[in-house]
Amino acid sequence: MQDITQQIRALKEKKNAIILAHNYQLPEIQDIADYVGDSLELARISQRIAQEIILFCGVYFMAEITKMLNPDKTVLIPDLHAGCPMANMISPQQLRTEKGTHPDAGVMCYVNSNADVKALSDICCTSANGIKVAQSLKQNEILFIPDKYLGSYIANQLAKKKFHFWPGYCPTHMVFSKEDLSKLKVKHPDARIVAHPECRLDVQEIADKICSTSQMISYAQESDAKEFIICTELGMLHRLKKENPTKEFIPGSPSAICPNMKLTTIEKILWSLERMEFKIEVEEKIRVQALKSIERMLSL
Repeated sequence: MQDITQQIRALKEKKNAIILAHNYQLPEIQDIADYVGDSLELARISQRIAQEIILFCGVYFMAEITKMLNPDKTVLIPDLHAGCPMANMISPQQLRTEKGTHPDAGVMCYVNSNADVKALSDICCTSANGIKVAQSLKQNEILFIPDKYLGSYIANQLAKKKFHFWPGYCPTHMVFSKEDLSKLKVKHPDARIVAHPECRLDVQEIADKICSTSQMISYAQESDAKEFIICTELGMLHRLKKENPTKEFIPGSPSAICPNMKLTTIEKILWSLERMEFKIEVEEKIRVQALKSIERMLSL
């Protein structure tokens, strides 16, 4: 492992490259990355870096966003098969049909979506800024795609807006259950339950805090609690422990593993830099349209 990481660092310097990694990546990938964060954090970081090559360790739509924000740079993803099941739950044609059903609704699109769907949307959001984005829309009616659970969480905070939800979801966040969490609370009575808004509503209802992965970091740092039951992908626990070494983080489920996030390995990062593959490309017409919805979000 040491030899591979040394080779990666040497290649990064030689090729003027930088590595961005999502919070759900394997621990060794987070440790070698230049920046680790959630979708919004990494999108913002990608806009201000000087390197000409960005190697993105995450799933495809995230690398796609990075390419749309940096069209003149080379954006690489180590494994082309690292897609997002939720993003694939809605197609452009399905969105067009749904828009026809709700012609007065503003289309609010979770960033966990493909570029051609973002191109048909009014504005994007992340789990960190969804409430703020919804408040910014002038329409009182919102068509939220594709995650019905994040959409429901946002809707519950905004009584004056009428929401329509696409029935999408994250398979990884479906493994958390109210029953299992209740059992964990018996073993860890002082632990705070921290849930991602992609979790099912009954899990959200018993959570002490509902927040994005970036917000989990700040919550863990600021809370006086010493134990936390974390309801999101297991990769998040590495960063939480690394940044809060005196606190304990308990997985809400040992099965909360995103297989697509875990397709990226340290070896694939090395091969990606060596071979300059796999390059992310976005059709210009789609890029321009999708970028409007992303930039509206970033302007907030």
